[in-house]
Amino acid sequence: MEYIHQCSWIIPFIPLPVPMLIGVGLLLFPAPTKDIRRMWAFPSVLLLSIVMIFSVDLAIHQINNSSIYQYVWSWTINNDLSLEFGYLIDSLTSIMSILITTVGILVLIYSDNYMSYDEGYLRFFAYMSFFNTSMLGLVTSSNLIQIYIFWELVGMCSYLLIGFWFTRPIAANACQKAFVTNRVGDFCLLLGILGLYWITGSLEFRDLFEIFNNLIYNNEVNLLLVTLCAFLLFGGSVAKSAQFPLHVWLPDAMEGPTPISALIHAATMVAAGIFLVARLLPLFIVIPSIMNGIAFIGIITVVLGATLALAQKDIKRGLAYSTMSQLGYMMLALGMGSYRAALFHLITHAYSKALLFLGSGSIIHSMEAIVGYSPDKSQNMVLMGGLTKHVPITKTAFLVGTLSLCGIPPFACFWSKDEILNDSWLYSPIFAIIACSTAGLTAFYMFRIYLLVFEGYLNVNCQNFNGKKNSSFHSISLWGKEKEAKKKMYLLSLLTINNNGRTSLFRKKADSLRIDRNRKNITWPFIDITQFETNNTTFSYPHESENTMLFSMLVLILFTLFIGVIGISFNQERLDLDILSKYLSPSIDLLHPNSNNSENWYEFVTNATFSVSIAFFGIFIASFFYKPFYSSLLNFNLLNLFSKNVSKRVVADKIRNFIYDWSYNRGYIDAFYRISLIDNVRRLAKLNYSFDRRVIDGIPNGVGITSFFLGEVIKYAGGGRISSYILLYFFYALIFLLIYYFNFINLELINLN
Repeated sequence: MEYIHQCSWIIPFIPLPVPMLIGVGLLLFPAPTKDIRRMWAFPSVLLLSIVMIFSVDLAIHQINNSSIYQYVWSWTINNDLSLEFGYLIDSLTSIMSILITTVGILVLIYSDNYMSYDEGYLRFFAYMSFFNTSMLGLVTSSNLIQIYIFWELVGMCSYLLIGFWFTRPIAANACQKAFVTNRVGDFCLLLGILGLYWITGSLEFRDLFEIFNNLIYNNEVNLLLVTLCAFLLFGGSVAKSAQFPLHVWLPDAMEGPTPISALIHAATMVAAGIFLVARLLPLFIVIPSIMNGIAFIGIITVVLGATLALAQKDIKRGLAYSTMSQLGYMMLALGMGSYRAALFHLITHAYSKALLFLGSGSIIHSMEAIVGYSPDKSQNMVLMGGLTKHVPITKTAFLVGTLSLCGIPPFACFWSKDEILNDSWLYSPIFAIIACSTAGLTAFYMFRIYLLVFEGYLNVNCQNFNGKKNSSFHSISLWGKEKEAKKKMYLLSLLTINNNGRTSLFRKKADSLRIDRNRKNITWPFIDITQFETNNTTFSYPHESENTMLFSMLVLILFTLFIGVIGISFNQERLDLDILSKYLSPSIDLLHPNSNNSENWYEFVTNATFSVSIAFFGIFIASFFYKPFYSSLLNFNLLNLFSKNVSKRVVADKIRNFIYDWSYNRGYIDAFYRISLIDNVRRLAKLNYSFDRRVIDGIPNGVGITSFFLGEVIKYAGGGRISSYILLYFFYALIFLLIYYFNFINLELINLN
């Protein structure tokens, strides 16, 4: 075991050869490297699999021994400064390493097919492998300065991957927005690290926690200063984990490829903020105001993310706001001191949300084969109804992820979310009521997504749902009913006519396409539009993705089904599977200090019944609004209810419009930032420009212009002519006499008075 821990320093560097070799190959041998581009997926998966095996072995030793291993070596030694590099292996490191590698492997396998027709295939795998290296370096770091270095590398990879299709203006703007927003949090983190080093003189976690706690207990440090430093450290996590108010970058980050959304913005990078708070929890625990602040930010994020997901049309943005809400649950658990519940939900949510994002990628992949690469069409849930019979495997995978996120047993998120809800009652009844209500909203918006995508049908009388003028809530499929599908496909074909008066024939297989997302072009075989008028024309429908994409989703289904077993703990009937508590023992848990969450069946069923009932209520409401049969009944009942009372109908419309506008406009937070920050900064910049041009530059320019004119005047005055000099002399003498005369008269008047 000692040998295994001594070799743990190599974990972050195992995936590093892939981006290095791809970079060297593209630089020195570009043509051969591109010719064998599909081969680069194999070393990427292989090297990350080695890291996964290594991490699992470390986790097994961790469970058996509950030991912590740390090794450091000096990097910079000075009289006033000493920096050390090293690695720390404990339960938190092992959990994050397994999570990063397992999800990363499945996403890489999935991406091999998903990105196969993209020109940036090699660049994509180079970025992904470097991101895995940075993330593994982050979770194995033994001190704050080392964490900050890898923290910045992770942010850089996120910036590159969000703007992967950088020729699209919307993607370029999204990566810049993510970069700027995260800079705010990163600057706070840097200030917190420097302040903490100034207070304690150490950056190593063990020494830092011991010195900091002693200073607090002995009252040897200014409490306001340490609170400020701790709050700045937490600010870095707020930005990275998309917590309010620095959450605005996450929905726009969905402009990157879908596998990026699954790995970085659902399972790993956004979990880095949760990881940092969990790592620094021994420091935060001794400052109650910081713990309360963490819980408060968490509960706001929970509610805000859920409400903003209610009316999103883009499937990936809806899942992004769902991710934001679930990260709020984790932050809430950490703020309450429920260390175990937060990490448990981190694990279960990572696999469930990765499954949902990969499922959405499979749907988008199928839609692109029909409507081409157009996010407004291929990611719009309103145009996706009736996919059940066309993509049954994807539908099953998406349903499993949806049920898990809703908290339906026996799926993974049920066990972890239920534990957070139970712990919230011990912490604050108000927070508990809000968290439980948001669990119902989670079930509502997740089943809204599921029903819009898979259960809708073609409704030619319905316009795109905008929350205001619709008589129907369900989606408008492009294919749903066979008779209407051909008519709809023909109408859609009219929108794709090119300059030569020809239109694209929809192919049955996406493999026949070559999608160049950077240039927004799709090479379709073109035929005359008159061919669409024949009765024998074959129309294309969505189809299942390739086997490699389905394989990743099927494996994630198994994780979603069975990963919750690690947290099950009952002290009756000899059922004790609570591996997580044993793994985290000894852990920092205020609500469960002994890391023993065992309970009997009666207590468990009583606690679970309430949360599951709320989830089923949300599903029931979503079915009434978005299930075609029930929504027609609902519309009929609403018309009967409000037909005789106009005022009630107006109030209902206003409430519905307010909820829709709040959600669809992102809670007006982006608009507030644009008005209060961006526009004001631009005004200030213009004011500074005017001041610089007219005052700073105006003074020396004015002096120069004045000197020029004086020189011109003096030039004519000193021409060398005696007549000019005599005239100037008499002019000065006249002025002098006039001044003397007026002064003399004034003196006489004064004497007379």
